[in-house]
Amino acid sequence: MADRKKKVPKRIAQTVIGSLKGGVVPRIGLPYITVGRKSEIEALLHDVDIIGEGGASFRFIVGRYGSGKSFLIQTIRNYVMDRGFIVADADLSPERRLQGTKGQGLATYRELIGNLSTKTRPEGGALTLVLDRWINNVQMEAAQETGLMPGDPALTKAVDRKIYAVTSAVSELVHGFEFARLLSIYYHAYVEGDDDRKMKVVRWFRGEYALKREAKEELGVNIIITDDDWYDYLKLFATFFRLAGYTGLMIMIDELVNIYKIPNSITRQYNYEKILTMYNDTLQGKARYLGIIMGATPQALEDKRRGIYSYEALRSRLAEGKFSRPGARDLLAPVIRLEPLTAEEMLVLCEKLADIHADLYGYQRTLTTQDIIPFIKLEYGRIGADQNITPREVIRDFIELLDILYQNPDMGIEELMQSDGFTYAKSDAVSDKTEKNYAEFEI
Repeated sequence: MADRKKKVPKRIAQTVIGSLKGGVVPRIGLPYITVGRKSEIEALLHDVDIIGEGGASFRFIVGRYGSGKSFLIQTIRNYVMDRGFIVADADLSPERRLQGTKGQGLATYRELIGNLSTKTRPEGGALTLVLDRWINNVQMEAAQETGLMPGDPALTKAVDRKIYAVTSAVSELVHGFEFARLLSIYYHAYVEGDDDRKMKVVRWFRGEYALKREAKEELGVNIIITDDDWYDYLKLFATFFRLAGYTGLMIMIDELVNIYKIPNSITRQYNYEKILTMYNDTLQGKARYLGIIMGATPQALEDKRRGIYSYEALRSRLAEGKFSRPGARDLLAPVIRLEPLTAEEMLVLCEKLADIHADLYGYQRTLTTQDIIPFIKLEYGRIGADQNITPREVIRDFIELLDILYQNPDMGIEELMQSDGFTYAKSDAVSDKTEKNYAEFEI
């Protein structure tokens, strides 16, 4: 837990409050507001240790809209970057799938590569930074080992041998020969100061070449990344990143509900088949230094008509055993189901938000724990709140409360909660059945 007395920088505070008020997860500042989820985080960090030792992992994080699913994914994203991982994340959409007939799978790959992030470049776009850092490190290592000075032809040969060692290790994998060749082209373009050629290689790595002929003419390779094989290149990148000095690659794909919403059953099956391939690769040792986390709603996972469980090969692998139940889930299983935050955890989170809000707008926080408790009681006192309340709606209500109190200092929290505009008496909880019907209505 962050120290309450430690002030949050205003830039981060503004992002945190603005994002949460808008119902989205902030990309920065999560350590200041993380509460609960200790067991889930520990389970996922256990995977991180395995990946760092050359293994691979695949997890589904399952929770209702607003339950903290995306928040947990972003929290893990920050953790693993601190541990030397490169992270690639993407949200699926109608234009971005895992497989498609109109380049939707390739669009997801492009999004992932565009969002490549490291600890020093957390906002994404880190591909060229990683490539250049790799070459610099190889040059420094070669100079230290040989004692030669930059510009010496003998040093260039020593660097060439080190580059060849990396590219040889990669070339043994599927599509690795072309991948290794492009790494070599990038290295020589870097040494020669040929920025145009460097950017052509980067374009290829980003999946931006549409025609093999164009790639052949510009780079001399007979292959391009396609909708069918983009995942193979992520496995190559995972191995290369490790050889380049990073711990591994963590891929995070959220909003699997967009596959659930695909009207065509055959297209859905192709997407689930891609998930199965990725899942099997990680568990069977066909991928190394690679972690995959996917976020889904319960309906997107469990619906046997159009969800992930409609694909029998996945259902048989992912279905819970006989002993798991709410409050006693197996967090070492492939599927992590998020339990609702407790009222006590939500109270701690609200206190953190009250501190950040006061620091951001420069006022002395007067809202005490005893003031916040009635708010939490009202939120958790709704009909069906024990099953249906989500952190998102409580947080948005609370930030609205803070905003109004800040703009109307003469008002008290009790007065606001009793006003007509702050109606808690009626239940806006959604039953599981209603939510399922709504999901199908959207489709």
